Amino acid sequence: MEEPIIQARNLGIRFAKGKQKKGRVKDLFVRRAANKKGAAAEEFWPLRHVDFDIFPGDSVGIIGRNGTGKSTLLRLITGVLIPDEGYVRREGRVAPLIALSAGFSGDLTGRENVNLVGSLHGMTSKEIKSKFDEIVDFAELEDFIDTPLKHYSSGMKVRLGFGVITQLPHPILLVDEALAVGDAAFKRKCHTVIRGLLDEGRTLVFVSHSEGDLKKYCERGIFLDTGRLVTDGTVQEALDSYKAAEEADAKRKAAKKKAAEEAKRQPAGAAS
Repeated sequence: MEEPIIQARNLGIRFAKGKQKKGRVKDLFVRRAANKKGAAAEEFWPLRHVDFDIFPGDSVGIIGRNGTGKSTLLRLITGVLIPDEGYVRREGRVAPLIALSAGFSGDLTGRENVNLVGSLHGMTSKEIKSKFDEIVDFAELEDFIDTPLKHYSSGMKVRLGFGVITQLPHPILLVDEALAVGDAAFKRKCHTVIRGLLDEGRTLVFVSHSEGDLKKYCERGIFLDTGRLVTDGTVQEALDSYKAAEEADAKRKAAKKKAAEEAKRQPAGAAS
């Protein structure tokens, strides 16, 4: 039987309210310290009791409303965050299209940053050299590659980051709304690259609010709601669950608003 390339069992992580979920070592100790002080009332679980298996070559869309743990899940898979319950295990390295300019240094040139970030992700000097022209061509930065990064626009940094990460040979590709950046021409280039990586048999975990992109890339969908895994099925089944939850939430809000308005209209001293 084929072994999963990513496996989660009873996966959960908690944060102290008011603390940013940056995944730094400092934040980890802040959480632990809060736990020791008995500040349970000030904590929340962005993810809890999550179980799934993802197999080599799977393309899985992570679906849910803002604040339901989608990006946190990707960071747990990469190992940037450490779970408080259960575990997530992966076989193979990850190419993260998450924070595309992460690891860049503003004082270094584009060329130096390509070498820096490539090496941080495990590429050898020979691999970086062989891919360098392709990275620069994709990013359309031929005239600026020896310019310090601090003079780049945010779009230039994103293009360079995307160019580097998509050249990684790693089997797992994590994408967190990376295709929502850039102009239309750049987005088309990104779509072509992602499609090519999937055709090579890479495993994709894709967070997006775009139904079109989810259907384009993903066969399977996982719907998360309030930190729990609600649906794990086809991408259409996960989208249907998401829409049903949205409709149910809208009805609850409408009913609550109506009840509040009726209470305001009720005459003072009405029968209890």
